[in-house]
Amino acid sequence: MRIVIVGGGQAAASMAARLRAKGHEGPLTVIGNEPAAPYQRPPLSKAYLLGQMGLDRLTLRAPEWWRDQGIALHLSETALSIDRAGQVLTTDRGTYSYDALALTTGAAPRRLPAAMGGDLPGTHVIRSLADVDALAPQMREGRRLVVIGGGYIGLEAAAVARKLGLEVTLIEAAPRILGRVAAAQTADLIRALHRAHGVTILEGTGISRITGDDRATGVALTDGRQIDADLVIMGIGVLPETALAGAAGLDLDNGIATDLHGRTSDPLIWAAGDCASTPWQGGRLRLESVGGAIDMAECVADNMLGLTRDYVPKAWFWSDQFDAKLQIAGLNTGHDQVVTRVGQGDHAASVWYYRQGTLIAVDALNDARAYMIGKRLIEGGISPDPAVISTVADLKALMA
Repeated sequence: MRIVIVGGGQAAASMAARLRAKGHEGPLTVIGNEPAAPYQRPPLSKAYLLGQMGLDRLTLRAPEWWRDQGIALHLSETALSIDRAGQVLTTDRGTYSYDALALTTGAAPRRLPAAMGGDLPGTHVIRSLADVDALAPQMREGRRLVVIGGGYIGLEAAAVARKLGLEVTLIEAAPRILGRVAAAQTADLIRALHRAHGVTILEGTGISRITGDDRATGVALTDGRQIDADLVIMGIGVLPETALAGAAGLDLDNGIATDLHGRTSDPLIWAAGDCASTPWQGGRLRLESVGGAIDMAECVADNMLGLTRDYVPKAWFWSDQFDAKLQIAGLNTGHDQVVTRVGQGDHAASVWYYRQGTLIAVDALNDARAYMIGKRLIEGGISPDPAVISTVADLKALMA
């Protein structure tokens, strides 16, 4: 069986490794449009941007691994079209016949429109190695940075910039930071952390445009204020890469729509990772996470080889900001109750989410114990009484 994987990220690497580990001996090709072999993306906005991690540590597999596994790794190659009837993928370098095709095309960062200055020199996004390699030389002590967007990427970039000695202003149009992904209690913890390190946070503040003629010089706000800047980072989310799938006529719904096995509307084409959505609680779920990419890719690999294993999302995330670590277990969608527990140490606390009495997620800041126990409780289907979360002396007692 000839298998072709389009995409050069975590999902592609995990799927290729799983296919070989599970006994697939046929031709296996991975096609990525970046010049670098598959690498970790989360450290880009943290350790790599800080200069604490080099490309050698970022890379998921050594070059010889691909060779030893008999996997044809094609880099700097862009997939252009899929001939579903002929089972042929066309790229800017040639054509590939397949018996099974997997799309692990990931997601692309959103930019402000060009009419708002989103493409001016001096504006940056953070998603790829090339993005951060272009940004890093600009992050110099004493320079002024404006970060647009108060999600995790924007906050991580702000934290790195402050550690490097830049003056940082973060602007969030919504009433508060982390509005789409976390409770107000978690946002309060992260806001306090950033302000303690000198980040200026403006919430409920709209942007008129990024100013400048030849390059970005600042940000004009809708209330008439002007924030001067030497560079601007846009952390306003990502969009799933669905163009290839859409042009081929595959069903799209919050990404490339798959069934519980990871199969698209074409039975010979599969999808996994940030580009793919799966059935979940009557709707569709698309996880933008390393864990989700690995789990879904491995499930798809198994099913390509003949299993009928349902993909069950197991959500876990993390975010490093300054010297603090935020660890998240579960999905807080639809929560109706939140309990906060104060931890031990600087900025240490955990936020516990319930839906109709069931524990569904935990945010733990500088509290690894709360994260680990919360994760085990959620996976085990155990829901402690919310009233005891903030008062129990030892969280381990909740496991009883």
